[in-house]
Amino acid sequence: MNDEQLLRYSRQILIKSIDISGQEKILNSRVMIIGLGGLGAPVAMYLSAAGVGQLTLADYDQVELSNLQRQIIYNSKQIGNSKVASAKAMLMAMNNEPVYKLVDKRLSTDELQAEIQQHDVIVDCTDNFPTRFAINQVCVDTKTPLVSGAVIQMEGQVTTFDYRQSNIACYQCLYDKEGETEDICSTTGVLAPVAGIIGSIQATEVLKLLTDLPTLAGRLLILDAKYMEWREIKLRQDKNCPICF
Repeated sequence: MNDEQLLRYSRQILIKSIDISGQEKILNSRVMIIGLGGLGAPVAMYLSAAGVGQLTLADYDQVELSNLQRQIIYNSKQIGNSKVASAKAMLMAMNNEPVYKLVDKRLSTDELQAEIQQHDVIVDCTDNFPTRFAINQVCVDTKTPLVSGAVIQMEGQVTTFDYRQSNIACYQCLYDKEGETEDICSTTGVLAPVAGIIGSIQATEVLKLLTDLPTLAGRLLILDAKYMEWREIKLRQDKNCPICF
């Protein structure tokens, strides 16, 4: 690290469990954020500020007026523009050291696998089950750690699937691919700061994975923001899971 980097990241370096060696791991890491919405926005901002070496931003949508209530990486002047290009502009203004790779199209299964296997950690910030299941499948196949978050109305959940470990539950152990129905914020709403809370935890989990610190692997945190209550569920492999068992 040069003198400017030592100063920029000094508050992280002061943490004994991170130190210079941990910061160097962060600087040399590659993280892919899939979905640049209410969750992906704070994840991208915190990981950029923390010095992740390469951030791959994947989203094929454009900025809309209704996004601005919670997707804090965008502004009114960017309405109608590509989300990933708009996000990059914000991140570059904050920290121009990382490499920002943009993926602004829907990826095929083969393309998704090719992208995921080039990264150290994947962050799932998407809002639909088919995409989440597809990401999970590739992460299991490539043994790539996956940080997963979801938020709706005043509720959120977050966990880490560290597929480098053996006998670890996967996303499909938690949700039945055939039986799940889902609500989305465009029809049921979401309280803006709840996305910020869950996204911030996702970013924290990424940095802990990169620096070999304990993570949420094997545990699911569930937030009821209305009453500000947390629950924790232990995750175990489903013996009937067609993906990981």
